[in-house]
Parts: sequence; C-alpha cells; structure tokens
Amino acid sequence: MLLQFTSAQGPEECCLAVEKALNYFLKSTATQQVNVTVLEKEPSRYGLKSALVSLEGADAQAIAQQWAGSIQWQCASTLRPRHKRKNWFIGVACFEQPDEINDQEIVFETMRSNGPGGQHVNKTESAVRATHIATGISVKVQSERSQHANKKLAKQLIAWHLEAYMRKQHASLNSQRHIAHHQVIRGDATLCFSGDNFVLTSK
Repeated sequence: MLLQFTSAQGPEECCLAVEKALNYFLKSTATQQVNVTVLEKEPSRYGLKSALVSLEGADAQAIAQQWAGSIQWQCASTLRPRHKRKNWFIGVACFEQPDEINDQEIVFETMRSNGPGGQHVNKTESAVRATHIATGISVKVQSERSQHANKKLAKQLIAWHLEAYMRKQHASLNSQRHIAHHQVIRGDATLCFSGDNFVLTSK
C-alpha cells in the first residue's frame, strides 16, 4: 500500500502542511501494526512538495483509508504574517503497490551513505543506487541501515516511477497519480488540524 502526500501545486504554506502532516503520520503510526517507510520526499523552500510512503502490515489498509482525501490545516501563515488566508489544503492519495520488478531488469550499485549517522554511515556501503536498464530511471535509497533493506525499497521506488513513466508513454496524462498532484478538494476534509503545532481537531 502506498500513500502520496502532496501540496498539489499549492503555496509554501501547503508545502509546510505536507511536512507537518507527514511528521504527524509517522508519529501516530509508530505504535500501530504497520511498517511505514518513507520512499521519497520532494523538498520545497520551507517544507515538502510531496512525499511517498509505503505501508505494510495488519493496519495498513485501515490507516490508508483514514488518511486518504483532503487534509485541512487551519492556521495563520507563519511565512506571511499579514496574509488573510487561514485555511490550507493538501491531498493524500492511496495506491496499491506496483508489481515488483525482476532484479535482471535493474543495475544495482552500492555506496557509502551520506548525511547524519556517525561512524556506521562512514564505514558501510549500505546505500543503494538502482537504475532500470530499459528506461534509465534511477533512484538512490539510504534510509535503512542494511543494504538488503535499501535494495528492496529501491525496487519499490523504481516500480512506482516506472508505472508513472509507462502511463505517460501511453499518453495517459489523466492517470490517478498524475491527477493527485494537481487536484485537491478544498472542503469536506478527511482530517483537520489547527495551529502551528499541528493539533488534530476532527476526524
């Protein structure tokens, strides 16, 4: 099961809402029967334009149904204090996991992870770069400590991008994943949060 959080081309306040929603989501699912992995983040200046997470486990479907839809954030803009708007909307779309790709279709490279992590990051080649041979689609994954886990996530991410690529190749620009980035229903929110500390106010 995949969940896509998106600002849907909204302003930076919406990107900030995506980041806050993702952080809330990760904290709220930590004690549930689900394994959540952040597969991809697209940063903006102050937040995230979008994020893609994978859900596996007994509670995955229920959690996905709870979050899928429009998310409303009621808060005066901290980026533009004089801005009158106080309601910001983002979208969360749920998708089935794409079919897994065979290893023969992918070239894997291992490398040292970069960023925070101390000596472990510097001494082990746990990061994986995966390139789909036929299309040239390439991803790098270093979120997990083991090379095997990062390889598994890289294959999932390649499958996600490949499916979107194939749809575009067939001129299917109205596919649900493409639309999810551009259409957010403003009103009738699935979940509503308020304030800069992003407190859940209703379900």
